[in-house]
Amino acid sequence: MTDSEYTRAEIMVTAAAREIRDGEVVFVGMRLPLLGFLLAKSTHAPHAVGVYELGIIRDAVAPEPILTMGDLPNLHRALYLADTAEVMGMLQQGQVDVSFIGGAQVDRFGNLNTSYIDGGPAGRSRLPGSGGACDLACLARRHVIVMKHERRRFVQRVDYITSPGWGDGGDWRQSVGLPRGGPAAVITTLGVFGFDPQSREMMLRSRHPGVTRKEVIDQTGWPVQIQDPSAFTQAPTEEELATIRRFDPERFWTGS
Repeated sequence: MTDSEYTRAEIMVTAAAREIRDGEVVFVGMRLPLLGFLLAKSTHAPHAVGVYELGIIRDAVAPEPILTMGDLPNLHRALYLADTAEVMGMLQQGQVDVSFIGGAQVDRFGNLNTSYIDGGPAGRSRLPGSGGACDLACLARRHVIVMKHERRRFVQRVDYITSPGWGDGGDWRQSVGLPRGGPAAVITTLGVFGFDPQSREMMLRSRHPGVTRKEVIDQTGWPVQIQDPSAFTQAPTEEELATIRRFDPERFWTGS
């Protein structure tokens, strides 16, 4: 692979970083969002602040690469070392601008399932559960979903709502007492999705270079809306790729 080539994971990291605005408080998730925050912080959002579920709050980039939020470089000279209860309290107080979460299933209104898969006669398959994901989906000012795009994951209706998106669409969140937040984007291995401002149904904003509309349609379990059939996700720049690879030198999260 040459320096100008990139993996699907690297374009996902880049797309995740671009969802972060300068000065925002970001509840950073595991895997690709770890790198997305570092990329944003190193490029267009130098004043962003990272909040991690373990209780870590950082206003500076970790001095060495990290694979998990609990790695020692992420603790080194952190702005604040608290505990999970304290950072969850920040969510309750409305102090988190954007959070990143994933799931086993997502539906057309951005509801996420990490609880169980209904296998029919074979019975249910248990999944890890919510962790803090439901809190992030309910209490952050907005959240971004990052996950692999497969038809078995992108379903008409999730088997169980672990982390609410836009529910049944429209003003559902307000009607059930969720006055703020909601999914703003879904970043997948095939493209980047947004949500219709009225119906709140997911729609394709851009597909990654090399991905066809047929691939997106075939791997989505409902008739997906396409905002602009000719729109492609902006490829990572040389600077963005170099930054990602500095933070993930062994390609642990971003390998092909």
